[in-house]
Amino acid sequence: MSRPAASADVFQVIADPTRRALLDRLRHGEQPVKELAEPFEMSLPAISQHLQILCEAGLVTMRKAGRQRLYQLNPEPLKQVLDWIAHYEQFWQKKLDALGSYLED
Repeated sequence: MSRPAASADVFQVIADPTRRALLDRLRHGEQPVKELAEPFEMSLPAISQHLQILCEAGLVTMRKAGRQRLYQLNPEPLKQVLDWIAHYEQFWQKKLDALGSYLED
């Protein structure tokens, strides 16, 4: 899959476990790339590529402070995912209610 196609779709972007982990780390606030890369066993350029894709999808914003690039989470595009999952919430609630009734009997 080409990079532009992947970056255009939030679902495709968050399908990658490294990018999900980066988003999780950014929940705690703005961080420089070096700090974000610490727990990963990959190069800084590889982490930067993941961050670029997250930026292109609008999930992360970047600002320069001197020589550092600081990244911050922008959770707004994740609303698409929440809205999609919400359609299935009622389905699973019915299934769980049915299971609860079955177990009570």
